[in-house]
Amino acid sequence: MGRNLQTSGKLRPVDLARGHGLSTQAVRNYEEAGILPTTDRTSSGYRVYTPLHERALAAFLALVPGHGHATATAVMQAVNRDAVDEALQLIDESHVRLLHDRRTLRAVEDALHGLTADSASADSTSFRRTFIGPLAQELGVRPATLRKWENAGLVRPRRDPLTGYRVYDPADVRDAHLVHQLRRGGYLLEQIAPLITQVRTADGVEPLEGALRDWHGRLSDRGRAMLHGAAALDSYLRERA
Repeated sequence: MGRNLQTSGKLRPVDLARGHGLSTQAVRNYEEAGILPTTDRTSSGYRVYTPLHERALAAFLALVPGHGHATATAVMQAVNRDAVDEALQLIDESHVRLLHDRRTLRAVEDALHGLTADSASADSTSFRRTFIGPLAQELGVRPATLRKWENAGLVRPRRDPLTGYRVYDPADVRDAHLVHQLRRGGYLLEQIAPLITQVRTADGVEPLEGALRDWHGRLSDRGRAMLHGAAALDSYLRERA
């Protein structure tokens, strides 16, 4: 595989490292992790890299921004053991996650744009009154997560005076759905708090527009990074074939 690259040109770890702003130890670590193909050694035990290794390193570094370090690592490991179908499936799954995140963003936008002064009040929402267990199941989270959101002031259920159970009124359920969607969009609890406050006051959703634009931007950047990573990976695959 890639015979012309494997046999022509010898590179030291420092040669690979300098081209990508890495340390030589990082290059060695990538080889040990299976991100780079195995290397030959000199009689003195020094690693001898080739342009094929440089191509593998470039592919890995191009994959990371779009797919994350763990997926990029798994993809390169699969390619280097000739499990190309496995590597491509990992890429496909990463694209599915991006599509899911885009749909989540659309759901958040639809939810926020549907809010009006009337629908923001507890007695006129489409959400129903419920308790912590059913609400956690509806959202696909643990009850402990809802309690964490409550401690952060993001949801404010009242307590039943007889049982002491948390009771989530329609407005609380609405807030929990918005928190859940924003968390899936990558927002921290402290970033969500002012957004939820704005929704509660029903003064409009304009302050949320900046957050939504940023979210759109991150997804677009991720999509473009995936394209760049795909081109670099394809180049590496072609050289190996």
